[in-house]
Amino acid sequence: QVQLVESGGGLVQPGGSLRLSCTASDDIAIIYPMAWYRQAPGKQRALVAEISDRANYSDSVRGRFTISRDISKMTVYLQMNNLKPEDTAVYYCNLRTWSDRWVDYWGQGTQVIVSA
Repeated sequence: QVQLVESGGGLVQPGGSLRLSCTASDDIAIIYPMAWYRQAPGKQRALVAEISDRANYSDSVRGRFTISRDISKMTVYLQMNNLKPEDTAVYYCNLRTWSDRWVDYWGQGTQVIVSA
């Protein structure tokens, strides 16, 4: 069972920055895509950014957020700059693996609140 541990969330003012980290417990994460999702209260979980052969971003964060990966540390990062109130959400790390079926692993979530 792969465990994903997230950190880096917090309260920040608009225009501020945060860096989220997600570390996997197993190096299986090295060979599968990873992604960041976010979920605001009462809303569906939505893709923010993903990284496999390359990085991809949702339109709402492109140019402000950067996803990166340190394979040696089994860690994926999300650098968030110029944060806006609409970025407020719980952010989840995701790992999708294949084991006779696609299996998704999720971090526990880390809260990001952007407010003056």
